[in-house]
Amino acid sequence: MAEPAGRAYDEAGELPAPGWRPRLVALDIDGTLLSWVDGAGTTHEEISPAVHEAVQRAVDAGTHIVLASGRSPHGMTRIADLLELHGTERDRLWVVASNGAVIFRYPPLEVVHEETFDARAAVGAVLRHHPEALVAVEERGVGYRVSDHFPVGELSGEMIVTDLEELVAAPVSRVIIRDPNATADDFVALAARLGLQGTDYVVGWTAWMDLAPLGVSKASGLAHVAGALDVEAVDVLAIGDGRNDLEMLRWAGRGVAMGQAVAEVHEAADASTLSVDEDGAAVELTRYFP
Repeated sequence: MAEPAGRAYDEAGELPAPGWRPRLVALDIDGTLLSWVDGAGTTHEEISPAVHEAVQRAVDAGTHIVLASGRSPHGMTRIADLLELHGTERDRLWVVASNGAVIFRYPPLEVVHEETFDARAAVGAVLRHHPEALVAVEERGVGYRVSDHFPVGELSGEMIVTDLEELVAAPVSRVIIRDPNATADDFVALAARLGLQGTDYVVGWTAWMDLAPLGVSKASGLAHVAGALDVEAVDVLAIGDGRNDLEMLRWAGRGVAMGQAVAEVHEAADASTLSVDEDGAAVELTRYFP
């Protein structure tokens, strides 16, 4: 494999180089910090002691911890609280939400950057093939406005049933399309077939598709944060498990896939760690923060 630009390789082409330590650690949440509930598209809202301790060692070493998730902002603050990432003697956190479309500081929650787009054409194209699919957009600070109720546990906060045309009438930062009667492979094939001009998309573990502004991803959101913190991509460690982590893992100086990730995530990463149930994120962090 040719050495990508901006990677933390040593002279033998191994990654990371001896003595390398990340100045910024980007952590996905679901499937990376939180383990999946068997047979469901949700995760346990619990941080394992090993992961908590490893993250705290990184914080104590002066490394920036940035949560980067497909979740909306209101679904991420509790995780920051569980990890105890903020306090009176610490700077406010930088957080990348909605797959890079929203960047906020916390606490208190203050949106500092947001990308929006007109989702009407893309949503219409998907629904022509999956007319029974559910659609949701964020209602910040409350939950989501939805075309109908999603399966229990899949969305955080309140669900406000809203007419579909009203849901996408104004520009939005992210749209979720979910078909409980389809599969993730169905959505991957559909998205490739449609092209979805002017829109980026990512398919989750189930028949769940996130639509986003063109060119927006966790990588673009992290690049914004890294610039504000004067950190180069080569000094970033990113850990994730989903298709929405692909760009982030390729962008970071060291990208690490969780053990249970699908094949294309492992292929995009520089290395793989153990699964979330085996505290893979803690194993990787302990390499640099023993």
